Amino acid sequence: MAAPVDHAPRDAGVAPGPFPWVAMYHSVHEDRDDPYRITVTPDRLAAQLGWLRRHGLRGVSLADLIAARARGAGRGLVGLTFDDGYADFVEHALPLLRRFGFGATLFVLPGRLGGDNAWDPLGPRKPLLTADGVRRAAAAGVEIGSHGLTHIDLTRADEPTLRAETAASRALLAEVTGREVRGFCYPYGAVDPRVVTAVRSAGYAYACAIDPGALTGPHALPRVHVGQRDTAVRLFLKHRLHRLRRRPLRGTR
Repeated sequence: MAAPVDHAPRDAGVAPGPFPWVAMYHSVHEDRDDPYRITVTPDRLAAQLGWLRRHGLRGVSLADLIAARARGAGRGLVGLTFDDGYADFVEHALPLLRRFGFGATLFVLPGRLGGDNAWDPLGPRKPLLTADGVRRAAAAGVEIGSHGLTHIDLTRADEPTLRAETAASRALLAEVTGREVRGFCYPYGAVDPRVVTAVRSAGYAYACAIDPGALTGPHALPRVHVGQRDTAVRLFLKHRLHRLRRRPLRGTR
């Protein structure tokens, strides 16, 4: 796996202009019982990472992507993110990232370490990483970010719950990894100005959504879902159309 590049200073913003492509993954497993379409098989992930490399693109963590853009060196970089902290990340995704020399950001739930995806009522139970698993990923060069404590819709949370899901989750992950936690990922992609303010106040340098609507800036970064059905043709279209669909970032410098 590629060594991470130096991070930008904590108060550095995302360079203005269209934000580079950021791919959103979840589980990497052979299980085909997937009503939410959150799972890719290891073979499919390998094919997708191979497609990136053949097209002169390199997968990196969000922290490295943001730092590279701040230096004017973001060309050819693609952000790779994995949500929820599934145990299969270490088993299946990490070896593939190492094979291709790519980096990634793993967003985990410190309030559910060693548990499962109980928030998905229709899907099969998938085990989540333990604290040791998170540390193993971090030791391999994966950036660890917070996905909140327990995977709830933060736009519906009261103020004490919102503080716990943002600030407390950051502190817990710092204890687990022994490293600063710079990134946050909104569960379900649900975000509004109040939630953005809470995440920024908690000290995160950036935060990822899915489609943040009218929100923009380093705490409302858009991503593109990548799933099992995304073959080479679909990846090409998603990558090509990204800049046409996303507005330039504002208020980020």
